[in-house]
Amino acid sequence: MAQAYMAETGNGGAEDERTGSRFRRRWAGLRRDPGIWRRGIVTAACAALLSLVMIFHAELPNSVGNTGSLIETFLPWLGLFVPVLLVIAVWRVSATALIAITLTAAVWINLFGGLITDKSGAGGNLTVATHNVDADNPDQHGTATRIAASGADILALTELKASAVPVYSRELAKTYKYHAVEGTVGVWSKYPLGNTAPVDIKMGWTRAMRTTVETSHGPVGVYVAHLPSVRVKLRAGFTANQRDNSADALGHALAAEPLGKVVLLGDLNGTMNDRALSPITSQMRSTQGAAGDGFGFSWPADFPMARIDQIMVRGITPEASWTLPATGSDHLPVAARLTV
Repeated sequence: MAQAYMAETGNGGAEDERTGSRFRRRWAGLRRDPGIWRRGIVTAACAALLSLVMIFHAELPNSVGNTGSLIETFLPWLGLFVPVLLVIAVWRVSATALIAITLTAAVWINLFGGLITDKSGAGGNLTVATHNVDADNPDQHGTATRIAASGADILALTELKASAVPVYSRELAKTYKYHAVEGTVGVWSKYPLGNTAPVDIKMGWTRAMRTTVETSHGPVGVYVAHLPSVRVKLRAGFTANQRDNSADALGHALAAEPLGKVVLLGDLNGTMNDRALSPITSQMRSTQGAAGDGFGFSWPADFPMARIDQIMVRGITPEASWTLPATGSDHLPVAARLTV
């Protein structure tokens, strides 16, 4: 028995030794290979360029087709290039490319790694939600029913066409006692509303409003906005000038708000990374960025690629932020739980 045991152990040791020897020979071969540093220079250069774009995205020019804003809208998706470049680097057996790609991955994690985790908490005394219901929504009744079941105390709707307002008003009246509509945007609330008025965002018709919601924790200034749409055109690039002008006008309105507790809800047709929204984002806090679960992409509903539907606050603490299930709209509803 002892001899059998010793023989068996010896065989295993020989196998381990052969495996270790193969690894050492392979490692020694790589160390002696002078091309390991010369190969993959182009791949390393692509990784370096990707890192620079992510680090200095705010410096990219907007003068030609609003290129900077276009890249910033989909900035997190640049991370998809990292595994592609990694595969190329391994195939090319390039140490230079591997180092460059490792640094690129570190840059992406530094910028967006915090958005991957769930930062939501258990607190909060006010739940809000916003939804671009889509003017061509084929299921207005179903959409109203779903968002009414969200549990929101304050609900903002955008892209309301005139013929749809009675439908939403009738369906939401079962949950919300108070509501106000200005142009194509509206607020439904479980708390009384006051001082409601349209907000001029330089469009020629009303797509933004402001109201005071008398919550049980004090008055809150609530803004609802639907900024102009942007388009990506072959010859014109990212056409966002009207959106940018409206963002500037909305920023001025928010800066003049007399109440210390403010909530902004709506479809801003831009992400928090887009510099064009800085008149707004510089003075408001994103609930998704502060207390969200994941990226919270809201558009398009079938395959969300960007969060252009926003909930922002000032003087209020975000506790949680999330997307709601799809409705008949091309946008997903988004919600947040706040502490007023």
